[in-house]
Amino acid sequence: MILPIYVYGMPILRTPAEDVAENSEDLQTLIDDMIETMHNAAGIGLAAPQVGRTERLFVVDLSPLAEELAEEGQTLPPQPMAFLNPEILDESETESAFEEGCLSIPDIREDVWRPERIRIRFLDRDFRPQELNLSGMIARVVQHEYDHLEGILFVDHITPFRRRLLRRRLREMARGLVDAEYPVVTAESETA
Repeated sequence: MILPIYVYGMPILRTPAEDVAENSEDLQTLIDDMIETMHNAAGIGLAAPQVGRTERLFVVDLSPLAEELAEEGQTLPPQPMAFLNPEILDESETESAFEEGCLSIPDIREDVWRPERIRIRFLDRDFRPQELNLSGMIARVVQHEYDHLEGILFVDHITPFRRRLLRRRLREMARGLVDAEYPVVTAESETA
């Protein structure tokens, strides 16, 4: 089932997520629905708070970038992937900038500096412990989604000057003035 995506201004996007305690049929359905929602919105990552949920969970599917990543010498693990109760264990001191966007902040893209390499521990969708060393685009997408679980949005990483320039558009978005090609929930639609 395709779920509506919560957009900038919704309090759940600023609320740290809670650990997933156990595997269940409901959890597996949520993971499947999040993957379907992400694909429907042409995204490559989606975190539970973005669909109004409090679970510490995100999904990624970088298969649309497989060719580009292969040219950079990166091999993708099987996609899509679910990350439950993730914890970033280590990150490189070396950072790089890349233009990021977000399904919860449609039509805004900005350069964000992030560590180039990370090590992350998580449970996969079958509740098996995993630990991965990630770099490049894969590391960037995982960090972006991980931030959602901490109540952090990519616009929190941009310069104060760029944030000031976006202030009006973000305020409008928070008031419900948003145009997206997928179902969304805004503060305005939630009170209507």
